[in-house]
Amino acid sequence: MYLYFLRRLLGAVPVLIVVAGIIFALMQLAPGDAVTMLISDEASEADKARIREAWGLDQPPFIQFLNFLGNALTGDFGTSFRYKMPVMDIVLERLPATVELSLAATFIAVLVGIPLGVLAASRPGSFWDGVASAFSFAGISMPNFWLGILLILLFAGHMNILPSGGREPWGMGLDRITGFLIIDSILQGRWDALLATLKHLALPAIVLGTNMMGIITQMTRAAVQDAMHEDFVMTARAKGLSERRVLWRHAFRNAMVGVVTIIGLEFGTLLSGAMIVETVFAWPGIGSLLISGISARDFPLIIGLVLVYTGIFILMNLLIDLFYTLIDPRIRMN
Repeated sequence: MYLYFLRRLLGAVPVLIVVAGIIFALMQLAPGDAVTMLISDEASEADKARIREAWGLDQPPFIQFLNFLGNALTGDFGTSFRYKMPVMDIVLERLPATVELSLAATFIAVLVGIPLGVLAASRPGSFWDGVASAFSFAGISMPNFWLGILLILLFAGHMNILPSGGREPWGMGLDRITGFLIIDSILQGRWDALLATLKHLALPAIVLGTNMMGIITQMTRAAVQDAMHEDFVMTARAKGLSERRVLWRHAFRNAMVGVVTIIGLEFGTLLSGAMIVETVFAWPGIGSLLISGISARDFPLIIGLVLVYTGIFILMNLLIDLFYTLIDPRIRMN
């Protein structure tokens, strides 16, 4: 198994290089000039030339890319044009916010999606099956930005019980230990900060997890329905086991491989798809950071963020493979 994961990690290197090359090429082909974003419109051509030389933008694109790869191998993704800070420092500062939001969205999606899917699979063609299907289809097809605006108008504007945006109230004064506000609040015994954090997290997590919730519901329903027709389920019933135990102990457990796969892949999608939700709710994560980087044509920041997203996807696939062996001992990675 160790050799399998080592091969997967080594195979991720060319993937990261190709992704970086594609993003770099697209940024070079995009209209506009990064220098115009760095200085005022009244700057002279000499000033522009000096800025290009200072940031290495006067070199051929291929040389720029090779320099970036050489520095990236040492963990240096360059300095952000806009923020004048190392890219990795900015990413590591913003990453906990996006991970915390994605984990909360995944928790909500799993908490609702799996029981709803199992309930629908255990009663095919029933009222609950129809409710689960309608709920899941609505969650899959509903645009995140539209749902987010509706929830803001309802819970923040009309009912005034939840904040409309941001990650924490002004002046909360919580020390950053891990960067995850829920964990930091518990470690410091700040229960008022924990409550405020959960309130700020509620709406964006629900909006971000709605699509995943619908997908998990449909996947769980289909996987459990297939498992209910297998021979081992018939054998379990013949032994006199209760229908609840047959459903959860045998059918659902054997259907978990497919469900775990979709949860892992969707978690990676949440991280990259959180840009819209973070923008709507003014959430200070790497999604909104990427949008600001694109607006400023901040090449180092954009490439660094895309590589972080790619690395997370690769890591999630590795974790999924590892989890397979835990839920089904028959699976071995070679």
